[in-house]
Amino acid sequence: MPKLSITQLQDLAAQALRHAGASEPMAQATAVALVAAEAQGLASHGLSRVTQYAGHLRHGRVNGQAQARVVTNGTQKRGACLVDADEGLAFPACALAVQEAIARARECGCAFVGVARSHHFGAAAYHLEAVAAAGMVGLAFGNSPAAMPAWGGRRALFGTNPIAAVFPRQNQAPLTIDLSLSEVARGKLMVAAKKGEPIPLGWALDKDGQPTTDAAAGLAGMMLPAGGLKGAMLAMVVELLCCALTGAAFGFEADSFFTEEGNRPRLGQAFLVIDPAAMAGSDVFQERIETLIAMMQLDAEVRMPGARRLILAERAQADGIEISDAMLAQLTTVP
Repeated sequence: MPKLSITQLQDLAAQALRHAGASEPMAQATAVALVAAEAQGLASHGLSRVTQYAGHLRHGRVNGQAQARVVTNGTQKRGACLVDADEGLAFPACALAVQEAIARARECGCAFVGVARSHHFGAAAYHLEAVAAAGMVGLAFGNSPAAMPAWGGRRALFGTNPIAAVFPRQNQAPLTIDLSLSEVARGKLMVAAKKGEPIPLGWALDKDGQPTTDAAAGLAGMMLPAGGLKGAMLAMVVELLCCALTGAAFGFEADSFFTEEGNRPRLGQAFLVIDPAAMAGSDVFQERIETLIAMMQLDAEVRMPGARRLILAERAQADGIEISDAMLAQLTTVP
């Protein structure tokens, strides 16, 4: 299988997205994000999404010339604002939202920025890297097309709705937490379905509500929430944070990402940024973080959240990323 550098893969991904109709800034921002996910071992949010996004662009599900902007609605508050993604790919809008959240948190101590009329935003923690670099705490939320039932329900209503958090550390990589509220990310079913591989029981139900090991049947059916009732309730919280506050579409109003044709999803994301200096102070924050980590590491088996991703990303930066011949063909074939 071929091995390509980070830069080579970014160029190929950006080229594919440009050919499908994305503007240069949108293509570049998206390519960087997807290759970063691939480098971290997150295949479900990595290069496999290039052909999906390109299909959405070609079929009008995405505005390839979108211009993300901060919405001015006459009731401006410095600690919060709304970004309109203009129905484009999510990455330029999310970058603008995080930039605004950092700037406003420096001024106000904390800031909450929502994104409306958006698309799939990839690996949630990716968007928080700039927050950690600024020495701040960040939380990211995103909703997605309906894939899980409300607890006790019999139809998909909530998305898998990821949550991510980042906590900066002095002279070390930040502590990064990123999780989907389904038992596994739906993208894992997408990857398994493409490979014709089975999935474990407990990941998904088919369209009739029956447990399945068939990835394609799971994609056509429903994901199971992590933690049962608790996961379903957390998914509802994310749905409300990302949609009720921003005016974005709920998951049940958006067509599946796994079909090229359909509506523009108009989904929502939200970012909360907190400046530790506004609370007990940055020194106290760092002491408390390191005290907790030291206690965790007394057990040799404990692995820090995000540690594996960091190792893989460093390896990929040095050695490149091995991809399949089929993936290379997808990236280099222009429809």
